[in-house]
Amino acid sequence: MSVEVFPMRLKSSQEKRKMNIGCGVSPSSPTTTVVDEEVAIRRKLAMRRVLEDNGGDGSSVRDFSLFTTKRGDTLFTQSWTPVDSAKNRGLVVLLHGLNEHSGRYSDFAKQLNVNGFKVYGIDWIGHGGSDGLHAYVPSLDYAVADLKSFIEKVIAENPGLPCFCIGHSTGGAIILKAMLDAKIEARVSGIVLTSPAVGVQPTYPIFGVIAPFLSFLIPRYQLSAAKKKIMPVSRDPEALLAKYSDPLVYTGFIRARTGNEILRLGAHLLQNLNRIKVPFLVMHGTADTVTDPKGTQKLYNEASSSDKSIKLYDGLLHDLLFEPERETIAGVILDWLNRRV
Repeated sequence: MSVEVFPMRLKSSQEKRKMNIGCGVSPSSPTTTVVDEEVAIRRKLAMRRVLEDNGGDGSSVRDFSLFTTKRGDTLFTQSWTPVDSAKNRGLVVLLHGLNEHSGRYSDFAKQLNVNGFKVYGIDWIGHGGSDGLHAYVPSLDYAVADLKSFIEKVIAENPGLPCFCIGHSTGGAIILKAMLDAKIEARVSGIVLTSPAVGVQPTYPIFGVIAPFLSFLIPRYQLSAAKKKIMPVSRDPEALLAKYSDPLVYTGFIRARTGNEILRLGAHLLQNLNRIKVPFLVMHGTADTVTDPKGTQKLYNEASSSDKSIKLYDGLLHDLLFEPERETIAGVILDWLNRRV
């Protein structure tokens, strides 16, 4: 794996102040609290990108913080706040998909800011700037528990504002399982799912049989026969290049435990779709080869939600917010959110 290394030595007092404003972590934290060298490198890069962006076009203020889970793991989180925070109308918690990270959604987060939503992103365990071997997920139940704790934290810090969740792929599946908790579901005003990993099937059926054994015996092993390294997730060549040249995006073969966890979570969701009551919008491209549009249709058909919408896009692939039609996708999401605040 190719990893960019950026030194974290700050060259001026101005940079030091910039590092400390609202981030909840001292400049020396990565080197003193992160033991694993690979995690430290990834976290430095994630932090560096936030600091270099600094709101970009001036529409928002971008910041980062470190979130400690109940297990003691440290997760990298970031936020995008509208410049005129007095006009905040709602909150959005963004959850990325497998192998990627929250920073990939910065452009979309700024679009949400323009519409009056303060946005929070969290890199789940083993991803982006968070603790753990890259793309290794000991249990997706960890990610579910972490999301629930993070949602409660975000709501507590922003009293009176409605909270929404937006999740992509496996991130969408994690959100769905979190919504099975009545306490969390009651605090969330709605969710948006793009290409959710509901009822995912392995490339080779035999893997579904042996996955639990491989997960137990060789959990970190990379399954070279499971999936091709480079997945066709967008029809935009520039978007593909940006994704697969990003050192914070894992491009190796899926790990045994991670693969089994995705299958396990997807199967659990299929058995509990009728328990989904939260308002939701679900979107999927019909040409998606990573997750199954039929699972999305099944979610829509079986969920008990009285407020539910589905959008299927003919010929679109997996990463809807990185397809050539990304503005259309973003517009549908924004319209759905705006009608609920």
